[in-house]
Amino acid sequence: MNKLVNIVAFDIPYPADYGGVIDIYNKIRWLHKMGINIHLHCFQYGRKEAPELNKLCKKVYYYPRRKYRNPFIGRIPYIVMTRNNEELLTNLLKNNAPILFEGLHSTFFLKHPKLKDRIKLVRTHNIEHDYYKNLELVESNYFKKYFFRTESDNLKKYEKILQHAQHTLAISPADKTYLNHKYHNATLLPAFHQNDEVHIHNGKGEFILYHGNLGVGENNFAALYLVNEVFSQIYFPVIIAGNNASKELRFACSKYPHIQLKEDWDNEQIMQAIGDAQINVLPTFQGTGIKLKLLNSLYAGRHCVVNSLMVDHTGLESACHISKNSSDMINRIKELLTKPFGDADIKNRKKILLNSFFNNEANSLILTDLFFH
Repeated sequence: MNKLVNIVAFDIPYPADYGGVIDIYNKIRWLHKMGINIHLHCFQYGRKEAPELNKLCKKVYYYPRRKYRNPFIGRIPYIVMTRNNEELLTNLLKNNAPILFEGLHSTFFLKHPKLKDRIKLVRTHNIEHDYYKNLELVESNYFKKYFFRTESDNLKKYEKILQHAQHTLAISPADKTYLNHKYHNATLLPAFHQNDEVHIHNGKGEFILYHGNLGVGENNFAALYLVNEVFSQIYFPVIIAGNNASKELRFACSKYPHIQLKEDWDNEQIMQAIGDAQINVLPTFQGTGIKLKLLNSLYAGRHCVVNSLMVDHTGLESACHISKNSSDMINRIKELLTKPFGDADIKNRKKILLNSFFNNEANSLILTDLFFH
């Protein structure tokens, strides 16, 4: 194909070990597979340069993310202002190729006059002001709570910059509806993920699993909820896997000998556990975007118990056991503890996923069509 695109990533998308970078990395993987040349522009903070990206990209640029002592200065959201780097603009002007900005985070130059005639797309990973408002609601630290509230307000005002993109790539049907109503330029492009095929073990597993980055307030909140309201009532081995657990979560887990907290597992170990578990339990209390851990659990895991916020309007409802509240979740888990996941279950799961939005190859074709037609 010999076509070129620029991708501006808010973080280094390798290793692909949390939601946003999983989407970016697998998007790059599929564009490369389709023969497209990629100039990848990454903002760096806390993660190392990744030589592995050179295998998929023609060129990889790294830019340090700025640091401000006072995150409350100005009206541009902190997540955007800290990704303001003139070198990025210089490098984007070295070619005339389309530009994909990953997240509102990376859009500081979206409306720059020098990029006026370029094809520009923005991937929205969430409705960011809703996401930050929800982070505020589950945060107990006063300073962080105030930061999330201020950031949410700034993001809501800043979001209108999306009108300068030809296409906004919504990650969920609900986000598409919202963005189209406001900016009239949204296309549904579901999350790219690491699963190109369904690989599920039939039979039974020996434990229940919840996984997620526990340093994220929402995931910590969900894990505490599960320990206190659900897993405490189920006497079957439970593993909670994810790094940066809070003191409250560590203490809650320590009260129950059948609950293990695994903070040191890497992505490979977590994927292994997803496949080995009898049940993957995945509630969420923030109905924004799409949770990539749900896709991993459906492509690689047996029974999946969720709440409605996790699956509403995703097309994946029939692949999950949906519970209304903690007592309902307890009952559903108990029903599934001894139920093998058989060949018919695997066949049904494959059928649901094949007909869902979450087909990497189909979504690659949507994206390349927007870039080049």
